[in-house]
Amino acid sequence: MAIYRQAFLIALATLIVTPASYAWGQIYKVTDSENGVVFTDSPAVIGDSNGQSVEEVELEDINTATPVEARPPAVRESRSSTESQEAEDPVVSIVSPANESTIAMGPGNFGVSASASPALSRGERLILLIDGAVQGQAQTSGSWFVEGALRGPHDLQVQRTTSNGKLIASSETVRIYVLRPSVIGR
Repeated sequence: MAIYRQAFLIALATLIVTPASYAWGQIYKVTDSENGVVFTDSPAVIGDSNGQSVEEVELEDINTATPVEARPPAVRESRSSTESQEAEDPVVSIVSPANESTIAMGPGNFGVSASASPALSRGERLILLIDGAVQGQAQTSGSWFVEGALRGPHDLQVQRTTSNGKLIASSETVRIYVLRPSVIGR
């Protein structure tokens, strides 16, 4: 029983000391004409000592960077929600698809998402235009599903209008490319 306990203690000591010795070990660079350059943790000469040189390698400190200090959030003056909506110019933008994106092979179906800031007020609507032509009805939702778009490039734009159809804001134009199988090439 004592032998097992002694063997256990030796194994435990080996497990504790071995990783620490690797962390504190020295690295040596051995250069010779036969093997080239060899890095090792033992300064002993490798093989026969003809023309070998052994140098200690000094490692530099770990590459670190000082963390950037976070800036405190900007303090905004408090205004009522009505004042802030009046002061903010209405904006509409296409969230997806991204500009210059490709609609993969298939029937030419894809979704369009737009956002409006500030939120649409009563009577305001969004209109989707594809290549300058209105698609569907004006709506309060910023989501459309387009079916059967023809092959080739198409320009998408979303317009924000009043209930009377007066233009309030337009998004930037987004160009997409629709790929569809050709019946000619079959």
